[in-house]
Amino acid sequence: MRKPFILRHPSVLWFLLALSLLTLGVTILSEGFGLGLISTSFVKTLGKTLCLCLIAVAMDVVWGYCGILSLGHFAFFGIGGYAIGMWLMYARTEQIVAASLSGGPLPPTPQEVTDAVGTQIFGVVGSSEIPLLWSFADSLALQLAMVVLVPGLLALVFGWLAFRSRVTGVYLSILTQAMTLALSLYLFQNDSGLRGNNGLSGLQNIPGYEAVPQSVVAIVFFWASALALGAGYVLFAWVVSGKMGGVIRAIRDNEARVRFLGYDVESYKLFVFTLTAIVAGIAGALYYPQAGIVNPAEIAPIASIYLAVWVAIGGRGRLYGAVIGAAFVSLLSSWFTGGGAPDVPLGFYTIQWTDWWLVLLGLSFVAVTLFFPKGIGGLFDRLVRNPR
Repeated sequence: MRKPFILRHPSVLWFLLALSLLTLGVTILSEGFGLGLISTSFVKTLGKTLCLCLIAVAMDVVWGYCGILSLGHFAFFGIGGYAIGMWLMYARTEQIVAASLSGGPLPPTPQEVTDAVGTQIFGVVGSSEIPLLWSFADSLALQLAMVVLVPGLLALVFGWLAFRSRVTGVYLSILTQAMTLALSLYLFQNDSGLRGNNGLSGLQNIPGYEAVPQSVVAIVFFWASALALGAGYVLFAWVVSGKMGGVIRAIRDNEARVRFLGYDVESYKLFVFTLTAIVAGIAGALYYPQAGIVNPAEIAPIASIYLAVWVAIGGRGRLYGAVIGAAFVSLLSSWFTGGGAPDVPLGFYTIQWTDWWLVLLGLSFVAVTLFFPKGIGGLFDRLVRNPR
């Protein structure tokens, strides 16, 4: 009898074991269900980090395995956040409006509630009408479907046009970056239907669970993020293994030869591009309720560039390397920019890490590229194979 996939790939099993131990440890030490040794804010930071690890794994599959340097995958991440954020903001505002109007002499009509919700949400951009884009914002099921469908359809259409035209290399990277820039510039407009530069806020308030402490909400989202990362890791490990994985890596190494052998290269690339976009959208849908806000700045091209840096630092072409890179950089970023790292006085100048963090990140990327081209994951491989 053939062994299950996970048992045939011990690295996947080890990853799931490590993720399970982390989840258990954080739960025991958290304020929501444990000893209270880990603050709620740090639990949220860890939950957001797991979501970033998930999109980093997706980026590693599309770039490290398939050879497509996408500088637009964070756009799919942001779209997923906007999709779930619309329901969170609408449902929460509807509750507040209904409660305030219930004190009147007559019960409010559905239209009065809808008008009041529109004023509350869009008054900040000088409007009171709910845009057509929000037609399904009152339905959690439909908005969850949008988390998957919108990033997937956008990636499918964009990828079909680009790959059918056989755009490759740096030209494809520029196209993905242009797509991201166009989307972010559109969202910055007040008439985009998504509150322009203000974005969607208050997403940490889950409708119907106002009485539940944030410490409990944080740990539940942490569990969901860990579950999504584990499932995504197994899914992508399956994709890059076997015959399909061999074809994908061959496309990365020599696309023309794979096409000459009779494989439909464009279909493989489109499949990988679309699947990773969908997973990126799911990661975003879990990330932004923990962050509490999503705005167009989150979709700016620089975010996708950071994503590529994480994968490069962790080790391109290694799923666990992408996880290591994203977790390492994300947690360091939180420490440096959150005031955890002490300032360094030099007498004539004081280094404040909130200002110098990006410089340090850039230097780290250059150092890894020059001296450790296989990233942190490559160093890990060397230690495992040559423990002495």
